[in-house]
Amino acid sequence: MPDDYLSPDWPNSALVMIDVQNDFVDGATPIPGTAESLPAMAGLVGRFRAARRPIFHVARSYTPGEHDVDLIRRASIEAGAEVVAPGTEGARIPGALLPRDSPELDWPALRAGRLQRLGLEEYALYKPRWSAFHRTPLDGELRRRGVTTIVVAGCNLPNCPRATLFDASERDFRTVLVADATSQVTPGRLADLALIGVQMFDVADARAALPTR
Repeated sequence: MPDDYLSPDWPNSALVMIDVQNDFVDGATPIPGTAESLPAMAGLVGRFRAARRPIFHVARSYTPGEHDVDLIRRASIEAGAEVVAPGTEGARIPGALLPRDSPELDWPALRAGRLQRLGLEEYALYKPRWSAFHRTPLDGELRRRGVTTIVVAGCNLPNCPRATLFDASERDFRTVLVADATSQVTPGRLADLALIGVQMFDVADARAALPTR
């Protein structure tokens, strides 16, 4: 019987929430399905918080006029478009996903590549491109905490969650997608991820699988 390298190791898991920010929920550039998935996302985050497992809220931001932007948005941001601009309401993570009394996002620190603590084992980090591993401290922070399994949810599957899952697999992390806590999910996209060994869960099953403390 071959060794099982794919099944989630829930006691050593971390939750990575991707790009759940007001502009993408119901703001300037809403992504279909994100607002509708917010209650499921909040339930998932709450379960990881109760289990005291690490949670990473990964966010992006664009300063109008800047050039270090993914190609699909570069021209519009260079021209001055305001999408998840640092310090704006649109760049904030919805309060439903954050711990009580969490601080405002420190965009200068985040954009300089530093992790920001939001609560007990709960953090924010900034990513400049699709993947949460690209030019971020995520890999080192996960390994420092002994994480073997990355549980991904958020906005929106064909772009940043998908890129993050591929990069996680390349780094030999076990990977889970929580489909009902992720926007823009389709059968074709799920099949694509299954081909690289991503395990599919819904919120109820993920909550049941995560050990309590």
